[in-house]
Amino acid sequence: MNDDLDRWRGWVGREETAEDVIGLDRVAAMQALLDRDEGLKAGDPLPPLWHWLWFWQSAAQSALGPDGHAARGEFLPPIALPRRMWAGSRLSFPRPLPIGAAVTRRSTITSVEVKRGRSGRLAFVTVRHAIAAQGSGGGAICIEEEHDIVYREAPRGDRPPPEDEPAPQLAPAAAAWRREIRPDPVLLFRYSALTFNGHRIHYDRPYVTGVEGYPGLVVHGPLLATLMVDLVRRERPRERIAAFQFRARAPIFDSAPFTVAGAPSRDGESAALWVAGPKGELAMQGSVELG
Repeated sequence: MNDDLDRWRGWVGREETAEDVIGLDRVAAMQALLDRDEGLKAGDPLPPLWHWLWFWQSAAQSALGPDGHAARGEFLPPIALPRRMWAGSRLSFPRPLPIGAAVTRRSTITSVEVKRGRSGRLAFVTVRHAIAAQGSGGGAICIEEEHDIVYREAPRGDRPPPEDEPAPQLAPAAAAWRREIRPDPVLLFRYSALTFNGHRIHYDRPYVTGVEGYPGLVVHGPLLATLMVDLVRRERPRERIAAFQFRARAPIFDSAPFTVAGAPSRDGESAALWVAGPKGELAMQGSVELG
């Protein structure tokens, strides 16, 4: 375990740069996916978290691993744990990112850590992204993000769940804002297509149930986070979101509706947000700072 960690930490400090253009075609597609018609046009600020639709990781088909992700060992360390999930992010939005702008993203691996949980070894990789609009402002940074990725061991069919496995934490009951979402394979497919995400847990039911052991298709973590921020934008359309952070607690599946909820602070300068599963279990929690 220590030998692996020493080897994987050799990737800390590794950087990569990507360029893209915030095109209106994906903006229109995202509005359709979220059932929104905001009439966004070139020059308008890109809504928070929609930047995840760009900077596709376009690995060759022959370079994909068995889970549909690009094989590791290039930018990300070659962590030999098969299950990979988006664990959380911390983001700030110091200035608007205009639709139509040419943009640059600089990514840096800042840490690699290993822990042991009830299900076995866990590896955490944190990547810092800085996204800047080219041209005006001398390439001023518009979005800063710390992205946490977790890798886990595959489930063992011959090993029963730990007897001391805690019950899922229940989501808060006091929600001023609430929206029910009914996930289905079409919603998951459209988000996978918009983000060029080949991870099979989101669209391949035989794979996700038979290989990874989940009871259904897994709703994307960044889609859940986007729905939380979208709830704020629906409830407080005139407010500017200055920062957002979230942490995944448990997966959400396409087999039942889930709830996106939130509660503003008393001073109105922030809000707590969460996603509750069909039994009220806490699946994701986060918060926004309002500017």
